[in-house]
Order: sequence, then structure tokens, then C-alpha cells
Amino acid sequence: MDYKNAGVDIEAGYRSVELMKEHVRSTMRPEVLTNLGGFSGAFSMKALKEMENPTLVSGTDGVGTKLKLAFLMDKHDTVGIDCVAMCVNDIACAGGEPLFFLDYIACGKNEPEKIASIVSGVANGCRQAGAALIGGETAEMPGFYPEEEYDLAGFAVGAVDEKDLITGKDLKAGDVLIGIASSGVHSNGFSLVRKVFEMTKESLNTYHDVLGCTLGEALLVPTKIYVKALRAVKEAQVVVKACSHITGGGFYENIPRMLIENTHAVVRKDSYPIPPIFGLLAREGEIAEQMMYNTYNMGLGMILAVDQADVEKTMQALKAAGETSYVVGEIKTGEKGVTLC
Repeated sequence: MDYKNAGVDIEAGYRSVELMKEHVRSTMRPEVLTNLGGFSGAFSMKALKEMENPTLVSGTDGVGTKLKLAFLMDKHDTVGIDCVAMCVNDIACAGGEPLFFLDYIACGKNEPEKIASIVSGVANGCRQAGAALIGGETAEMPGFYPEEEYDLAGFAVGAVDEKDLITGKDLKAGDVLIGIASSGVHSNGFSLVRKVFEMTKESLNTYHDVLGCTLGEALLVPTKIYVKALRAVKEAQVVVKACSHITGGGFYENIPRMLIENTHAVVRKDSYPIPPIFGLLAREGEIAEQMMYNTYNMGLGMILAVDQADVEKTMQALKAAGETSYVVGEIKTGEKGVTLC
């Protein structure tokens, strides 16, 4: 009896590491002091010396049941982007710059090519965020996961000068809400998605005119990463007073998180176009509008609050960064919360 007979292939683990090295190298930053394969990743803090009060910010998350679609479609090179996005967007939302990322893949069977494909997506997301992929773990767990399935999670660390933290402390009535377009469903609410749509290869490969692609293609579009967009706004000398990453819980849970006491957000639902995938989801599942806004991003992945005088400058910076943005509402005096009208 040996470890391989117990279901764990150590040689496959070695091959996975070799196949992912090229992807990992593509994310490197000058601060990285270690190579892939060590027991830990080392990252120099030298660059932070220029900050008055360097502050670390962190985020951790997973892809969730969106992975079930990747399994069915046998497409594994984009879910890594989702994993990175869910972590680095939270860091950017606080005003931070992502520095490095760690991933964790747990699988029923280590198939090196599949693991490398997953990591290629993680590396893609890291490049988009400007973060180095300095380490991770692939755990082969036979008997715990089915052979063809895996879970994917990640952890990111970023930095910001304390004076530049986005906390909402200066938010006031009259400030304007600017929404940045999402790429689709992102990586939240897929337990409901999987209840609404039949989860078969035939269903996911069905073309929908309203979507302009197959259902599976629309649902697997990776989460948009907003790091460069928020950096562009900062470089335009705009102070973002508050920021909300619209993830699980949609508008009703996430927007209040950016508010302080005695401020109330008002969002106009007709101020931007809602992507067709949400209309299809609502119709097919007979999901009430309130539940849609309480579950999904509905086309806005990030919402910023800025001073009225900075609206045009913010919109121009976002456009230059390649993002589509909309003025979607304003801050009023009132009980902490959000109204959609």
C-alpha cells in the first residue's frame, strides 16, 4: 500500500507545479523575494516607506457554486479571475492597492492540466489587478470531493496610506453616486441561478438571441476587476468618499455598508441599462424585482460616492480606464439605508 493507492498522486502534484510556473511568473512584481515551491512567499515592504502611515488591507473569498457550471462546461480557465476579483475588489473598495495573492485549490483528483488551467485564470486576474501570485496550495482530497470537482478560494493583501482609506466618514447629503458597469452575474447568487436554469450541458450550450451567446457563456463571464479603474480615479485627484462592491446581497445589503449614520442612498433604477441576463433570470425564475436587487449586482459591480464638483472628472477617468459608468443616484439626509426608485 502507498499514498497513490490511497488516492493521492504526489507525482501529479509535482507536474501541476511545473505546469503553473509560467503563469505564476507572469504576475511577478519587484517586491517578490521568493520563488514558487517554497514553504511561504516573501514580499518586500520597501515600497511602502514612502507612505506616511502604511496600512495593510486584506480580502478573502471563493468562487462559490459558479464552479458547478465550470465543471459541466469543462471550462476552467476563467474561474480563477473570479476568485481574484472577489478579493481584490474588496481591497480596492477600501482605497487599497493589491500587492499579492494566494490561492487554494482542493480537488478530488489532481489532474495537472486542469489545475494549470485554473491557475492560468488566477494569474490572469492577478495581472489585471497588478498583484503578484506569490504562493498557494493544491490539496488532493479523494473521498472528500468527487474526482471531477474542486473548490477554489483565495486571499489577497494590499496597502494604502491611512489618510487615503475610503471609510465614508466625510459622506454628506448632495454627494453623487456613480455606478461602474459589471460584466454580468459575477460570482454571486449562483445557487439561485442553478435553481432557475436546468444545469445540463444541453441547457448551458443553448444559444439565446437576447444574450447574443449561449446561456453558459453568459453565466461564466468572469467577474470584472475594478482595481485599475479606482486607481485612475485616484490619479485624477478625485477623493472617493465612499465605495461599495456590489456582491452577494445586492444593492440592499451592500450599499448601506458604505454609508455613515444620517445618510441615505437613493438609486434610480432607470439611470443605466440592466444586462439581458438579469431579465432572463427574473422571467425564467419568476423572481420578484426586490429579490433580484437583493441578490445580484443588476449591472453595477461597484458604486462610488463623490462630491458633486468631481462627477465629470470621475466619469472621464473611468472612461479613460476603459470602464462604462453612470450617474445612478445621490446621498440624502436620513436613516442609514438605500431606496431604489
